[in-house]
Amino acid sequence: MIYGIPSYDLPLMAGVGFLSYLIGSIPFGLVLTALSGEGDIRQIGSGNIGATNVLRTGNRKLAAGTLILDATKGAFAVFCAFVLCPFHTGAAEALAAACAVAGHCFPVWLKFKGGKGVATGLGSMIALSPAIGLCCCAVWLIFAKVTKISSAGALVAFAALPLLMIWPGHIPFSSPIYLSGVLIALLILARHHANITRIFTGTEPRIGQGGNQGGK
Repeated sequence: MIYGIPSYDLPLMAGVGFLSYLIGSIPFGLVLTALSGEGDIRQIGSGNIGATNVLRTGNRKLAAGTLILDATKGAFAVFCAFVLCPFHTGAAEALAAACAVAGHCFPVWLKFKGGKGVATGLGSMIALSPAIGLCCCAVWLIFAKVTKISSAGALVAFAALPLLMIWPGHIPFSSPIYLSGVLIALLILARHHANITRIFTGTEPRIGQGGNQGGK
């Protein structure tokens, strides 16, 4: 058994993971920009499908919509796990959160070239634990405002996530939610490898500037 889940429940857990991946893989940034007549977001700025790159179209409402929808799909995946798994609910929700972020980062529809998972990760964490998710959002917003670099805020927020789950979250290391949070943080940090390089070389654009700034 894994986390106390009997083998006969593993197919249901696998189904939850697959459904969550599909939910996370919906490329809202690409869909919204196409429907609004802004063109293919992959041909704009960094080519990323997230909200930061959508903002480069000059349409703030479109970027806000992308941010909200990308966060909502993470929360919705966790909600689906809650509904579908009356037993082992915590493990199912943790799996759904991680798979939704993976779906956003590696969507099958776009040849596994997706976003960086920040908004979906935040939405997933808010659904798993509102207090921790909101703390993560606060860290992101504070550091993005101070540094004027969106990716810097995201990097600090998700680097801090394992600590936020310990305090004030009081989530034990053995919890599937803790494992999910760590996996989400590692994936998002890895997806920002180019941003990390540009931050250290001083070439990462600030909020409101053009260039190849990393998006969600």
